[in-house]
Amino acid sequence: MTSRPRISADDLKDLLGEALHAEVVTYFDEKSAAPREFVARQVTECLRYLYLVSRHHDRLGGLFLPVEQDIDEIWHYLILQTREYRALCEERLPGRFFIEHRSIAYEDYQQEPGREQALEEALRWIPLYCQEFGPFDEGALPHWTIVRFLHEQMGLSLADIAALEPMATP
Repeated sequence: MTSRPRISADDLKDLLGEALHAEVVTYFDEKSAAPREFVARQVTECLRYLYLVSRHHDRLGGLFLPVEQDIDEIWHYLILQTREYRALCEERLPGRFFIEHRSIAYEDYQQEPGREQALEEALRWIPLYCQEFGPFDEGALPHWTIVRFLHEQMGLSLADIAALEPMATP
């Protein structure tokens, strides 16, 4: 697994477009007590999520990816910019299809497929993230629930997390 990102934060910003990116960051910056850099990182992680779902739809399509609520709210905001969101999904992201949204809490999702399957699905995308964007860094931890759990509660280093192998899909 490579630690060098294939897709940079600037690449993602370009996919969204300078004007819309600035609009989204400003909108959430004004609603948040967090520093603007933190809000900009939230937008980046939301775009990383969308990129992964688009690029790896065969492996991630329809799965629950445990991102924080703030990332989900950014996604909602993007969806409301219907023309720009459709163009992002169908013209700029690698999969070239409309990414639909379904809101569900992680606790509720665990009830649907069962806890083990929910965990397997949550872990399936970590190697794909590292392959596309490089290893997780401290700045990513507040935005990715499962990665933060593995790091803070399970004691895995960021290097250990980056070295996780893809799980076999059932």
